[in-house]
Amino acid sequence: MTNVMRIADARHFCGARDKGIIRDVKGILGCQSIEEMHSIFKQRTGDAAREANMIHIENLVKRYGDLVALDHFNLDIREGEVFGLLGPNGSGKTTAINCLLALLKYDKGTVTVFGEEMHPDSYDLKRQIGVVPQNVAVFEQMTVWENIDYFCGLYVKDKMERKRLTEEAIAFVGLEDYRKMFPRKLSGGLLRRLNIACGIAHQPRLIIMDEPTVAVDPQSRNRILEGILELNKKGATIIYTSHYMEEVEQICSRIMIMDHGRSIAAGTSEELKRMIKTGETIIIEGIVLTEAQLKEIAELPHVFATDYNEERTLKVKCTSAKHNLVRLLNYLQEQEVAFGRVLSEMPTLNDVFLEITGKELRD
Repeated sequence: MTNVMRIADARHFCGARDKGIIRDVKGILGCQSIEEMHSIFKQRTGDAAREANMIHIENLVKRYGDLVALDHFNLDIREGEVFGLLGPNGSGKTTAINCLLALLKYDKGTVTVFGEEMHPDSYDLKRQIGVVPQNVAVFEQMTVWENIDYFCGLYVKDKMERKRLTEEAIAFVGLEDYRKMFPRKLSGGLLRRLNIACGIAHQPRLIIMDEPTVAVDPQSRNRILEGILELNKKGATIIYTSHYMEEVEQICSRIMIMDHGRSIAAGTSEELKRMIKTGETIIIEGIVLTEAQLKEIAELPHVFATDYNEERTLKVKCTSAKHNLVRLLNYLQEQEVAFGRVLSEMPTLNDVFLEITGKELRD
């Protein structure tokens, strides 16, 4: 029975439907047994996955004593993506980034960047990466220009080239009028822009941004988000970590939702939303309902959850279907029920997180 199962597994693995094809594949690969063939295919498909992705993380485990910060974490990012890592504080986003950069030792797993395994001394790989940390990391004793020039100089030794790149970075983040100012004189939003300029001045292939819009004003936030999309258009691959779902949904081509050090869902924004039951949420304010009416609303087609609070607000969750709102309003009209404002909302990434984990994204 065991051999039959292994042969079936080999056929599936090779896409073969008969023993003749398996025999031919074994001959091409130069292997003597099904087990050896299976091993070679596994190795080669793994190598192909690493080569196809700019970043390949497999079964990453990181522990701090009894706390498991990353629990067999897997990640694949293709070149040219704006990839969003979304999750609440403490979900493992920053730990994953630090392991990716070989700034943290991990207990198990592999990290491959640009097709090569990442190590603490992989300086050729690290020169192609720019990092914008969550906490602003600049020198208070240096001006805006001097800070950017210094961090660019860690990667670019030619003085004229470094000057050109520094000027381009200053223009890119809109700090032309602040080049001679010291960081302590800058507002929170301008300081965040300086932090970004220091991380991207050497024009890296891969840019990692860890919560770059925390505690900034709306104008600076919009400027930062527009800048990220502009960097991507110029060819940079970007990893963007945040717990602000609106930002991630706005700029990211693919998204992974993390919790407790694990990936709980991944895909485009629309793919993630299709994973959950909620297709539409209807909110009606200023409405007075009886228990009997609430029961009848809950039994309407495609309704799977209702909530009615003391503030006389009704919330109805429906699956994806046409005319959910029309059916509900027709019922209220038949019952001659008066009501105030009506809202119809499509599912958000927070709904995805809530339905999968049972808690709000920002809990």
